Amino acid sequence: MAYPLSTNSRWIINEKGQRVKLACVNWPAHLQLVVAEGLSKQPLDAVSKKIMAMGFNCVRLTWPLDLATNETLATDVTVKQSFQSLGLNRLCIAGFQTKNPSMIDLPLIEAYKSVVTTLGKHNLMVVLDNHLTKPGWCCRFNDSNFFGNTFFEPGSWIAGLTKIATLFKDASNVVGMSLRNELRGPRQNVDDWFKYMQQGAEAVHGANPNVLVILSGLTYDTDLSFVRSRPVTLTFSGKLVFEIHQYYIPYTNIWSSKNPNDACGDILKILHDGVGFNLREFPVFLSEFGIDVRGVSVVQNRDFGCLLEGVVGMIDYYGVLDSDWISVRNNSFLQRFSLIQSQLQAPDPQPKVNNLVFHPLSGLCMLQSFLDPTKVTLGRCNESQLWNYSTDNTLKLQNKSLCLANTGPNAPVVKLSETSCSSSNLYNNIVATNCKCVNGEDGSCDPMSQWFKIVKVTI
Repeated sequence: MAYPLSTNSRWIINEKGQRVKLACVNWPAHLQLVVAEGLSKQPLDAVSKKIMAMGFNCVRLTWPLDLATNETLATDVTVKQSFQSLGLNRLCIAGFQTKNPSMIDLPLIEAYKSVVTTLGKHNLMVVLDNHLTKPGWCCRFNDSNFFGNTFFEPGSWIAGLTKIATLFKDASNVVGMSLRNELRGPRQNVDDWFKYMQQGAEAVHGANPNVLVILSGLTYDTDLSFVRSRPVTLTFSGKLVFEIHQYYIPYTNIWSSKNPNDACGDILKILHDGVGFNLREFPVFLSEFGIDVRGVSVVQNRDFGCLLEGVVGMIDYYGVLDSDWISVRNNSFLQRFSLIQSQLQAPDPQPKVNNLVFHPLSGLCMLQSFLDPTKVTLGRCNESQLWNYSTDNTLKLQNKSLCLANTGPNAPVVKLSETSCSSSNLYNNIVATNCKCVNGEDGSCDPMSQWFKIVKVTI
């Protein structure tokens, strides 16, 4: 990787001008221990290797502001002492001692640095995310996470950002800093957002001009609509990235009350109006999204398909890894988002556009059957042929005179036929059955098996 990274319009690029896609996994280090989670279960090296094996190239590593501003906490408290201060049992400490013996007696800030260094050894980029001020669980609407709240004094926050930016100035794999996670609460307002986020951005860039400066929005980082008419003003360029979070919770009523086809359209419009419009000028980093990866929630599964505190040993069903921190909780979930880990587009003034036909429910793509070349099936997207998609809704295999055609009602598959590719009777459904949920059905109707997305590819 040619570091440092910068921006060019909507793209993040390396020193060679090549696009870099941040396919990050979130790794919490902002909780009460102020230690990266899971290290009493597995060695740091093993977790780093597992992250790479799952297809990620980046870690969004969280940190509490107190780690930078409370010198006693950062340098005088060791990992072992942090466990002991919370009354965690000997088993937890023994596990950490066994799995990561070189870290157990490190001060908390040194343990944090050790995580960053090890991730770098495995060619994993790191985005440092200031998650909150006081170590603990996040997030509630009234938990003092806006400028001027009890635990969010802007001057202290800027000092903390500056210290962390300086501390990791020579860590080449630290490619970005997210200034604050999920600004929210009754005090939130646009004027203070501009005032302090711009000050924070300038402070980070002044201390470490190598890193991308990542700004989150209001209302749990779901709203950046206000920058449409009032742009961010900075003294530097080529480093600004916006971020957004996407969870099903704000849209529960939409999913439960509306036809899923209509609900998906409504939610995508909300996302575009809230932050997606920024893609015309700046990169947008989807830094948090997720569902219960066991797949037990209909609403959460639909939302994911459309998008594509204080309990010891609590099982987090939003986590990619199981409670042992080495087994993948749900391999089919990993498959569902594997395509968005891939780099499909790049900055090019005159791109040659091709297409994949993506099936969000399975995470697979439509491809020509190896057993019968006249039929199509679902398979891994990296094995799929490219498709041409015309304005008259025709799908044609690239460089072949084969178009997608309907084989009739209730047919198990569709056929590739050597008919004229201008024919109007061609369909882009992989299963030739009547479309579901198009006649005003309610939220109990489920069309997800029929959802396909034509994804542009320019690489």
